[in-house]
Amino acid sequence: MNHLKTFSLLAALTALFGGLGYLIGGAGGMLIALLIAGGMNLFSYWNADKIVLKMYRAQPVDEAHPNAVVRNYVADVRQMAADAGLPQPVVAIIPQDQPNAFATGRNPANAAVCATTGLLDMLTRDEVRGVMAHELAHVKNRDTLTMTVTATIAGAIAALANFALFFGGGGSDEEERPGGIVGALALMILAPMAAGLVQMAISRAREYEADRVGAEIAGDPQALASALEKIEAYARGIQNPTAERNPASGQLFIINPLAGKGADNLFSTHPATANRVRALLERVGGAVRRPATAWSAPSASTGVPVTPSPGPWS
Repeated sequence: MNHLKTFSLLAALTALFGGLGYLIGGAGGMLIALLIAGGMNLFSYWNADKIVLKMYRAQPVDEAHPNAVVRNYVADVRQMAADAGLPQPVVAIIPQDQPNAFATGRNPANAAVCATTGLLDMLTRDEVRGVMAHELAHVKNRDTLTMTVTATIAGAIAALANFALFFGGGGSDEEERPGGIVGALALMILAPMAAGLVQMAISRAREYEADRVGAEIAGDPQALASALEKIEAYARGIQNPTAERNPASGQLFIINPLAGKGADNLFSTHPATANRVRALLERVGGAVRRPATAWSAPSASTGVPVTPSPGPWS
């Protein structure tokens, strides 16, 4: 259903782009806008992982890291990637107190998954596994590619609307345009807004799908549901300055790192956490487990209790 919803929304974006070009009548301007937007997004697609990792000062880590918590984190990601049939991604940590995580890269062979130090501090090992399984699901589903295509079309719509607004459409006679000049002006203003809303809707659909696949990869929907609730609760009180300066990167994270709350709405890139938790728990018909301290619960993969710790970054 989520794949169908994503396809339908992409089709709607494409139709909106074609319709705007037709109503404005500027075939030449439409082509120029599409080429510019396509070029910008193609550059971002090939370099997105490097740009985002540098932006958030992500530090690659491996099994040789001196901190045992980080070593467990790396080992769990590598084990789940192998179980999911994925190439081994770059595993990194971000020096940020807000608990969060994201995946980036143009395809599974060039992927990177990142967790903040706050995430490793505040969640149990099983919950971290659930979160990183969600990020591996984004890699497996090639969501980076989906969002790149979405951004390309949405960017082309915005560029075309701006071109028409400032330079006029390519039609030879305003009366020939359906809706006249008033209709054309309305479309120039509303089309980019509609494209942005559709782009956000696609992002929400991909989050639900990554929750589903991530629960399968980790084998523990309850751990991911518990992690989402904890991240939501902690993230509201901790700012992420880098995300605030670069709000377009907010859709990468498992929980929206920007200010905002409430149920799913048209202006949110992420579904409401309560809705995501409900969908996960419907898979097991249970309640969310809430271990008392970070990294104090037995590992789901080994069953061996982990020594309680205040967290490696406290």
